[in-house]
Amino acid sequence: MTDRASRRTFEELIAEGASVSTEGWDFSWFEGRASEARPSWGYARTMAGWLGGADAVLDIQTGGGEVLDFALADAPRQPRLVVATEGWAPNVAKATALLRPRGVAVVASPEDAPLPFADGAFDLVVSRHPVEAPWEEIARVLMEGGVYFAQHVGPGSVHELVEYFLGAQPDEQRNVRHPDRERRAAEAAGLEIVDLRAERLRVEFYDIAAVVHFLRKVIWTVPGFTVEAYVPRLRALHERIRTEGAFVAHSTRHLFHARKGGAGRTSRP
Repeated sequence: MTDRASRRTFEELIAEGASVSTEGWDFSWFEGRASEARPSWGYARTMAGWLGGADAVLDIQTGGGEVLDFALADAPRQPRLVVATEGWAPNVAKATALLRPRGVAVVASPEDAPLPFADGAFDLVVSRHPVEAPWEEIARVLMEGGVYFAQHVGPGSVHELVEYFLGAQPDEQRNVRHPDRERRAAEAAGLEIVDLRAERLRVEFYDIAAVVHFLRKVIWTVPGFTVEAYVPRLRALHERIRTEGAFVAHSTRHLFHARKGGAGRTSRP
């Protein structure tokens, strides 16, 4: 726990964590409150290289558009066409405001709906942390030789935090995002896996406000989470952090480079 947080009461920290906006995928609020190691492949910068060689690009579930904005700013060349989808209304507005100056069209599209684009419309589809990759739709909107380049949340991510609140989870639940399962689903949709890597990364929460904000922001971690429903567990965790130090969990991430048939770019840019 930080010195500043250690001087504040449980109620004050809970109130702060419950009041911070959860829009977008900007995690800068967590600086000094929580930390997460980053995958060795540097997704956003590597994505920038892919953008530099693409003509028509689709970013699926862009969140607030922060990752796409960074990658476009870092790309050696701008694609002719860039489109992004997002399903949550506050993020649609946030992403539109951020990406419009770059000429990116943000389309409101529910995560479980078919992608509202023609067959073979894009030579590059990207996504960072999709809730669930719509493999058949990805394959449909990619042209022959087109590439899917994405970073996914892996199986059992921050399971230590999940199980603190929900108890032990069955293996079936912990393995729902396993890369081998996603590989099989991608191949069944007609994609060839060129590269697939996975890493397990250390996550630390330094105060209970960070835990509350994280659970409100990453809503699938503890489905239906509210402060009111978990006050006893939150209070116990607050005391644990105060006496023992940071609550440690581990995130899992995997990197996908898939291709739709034909000849295409098969090496990292």
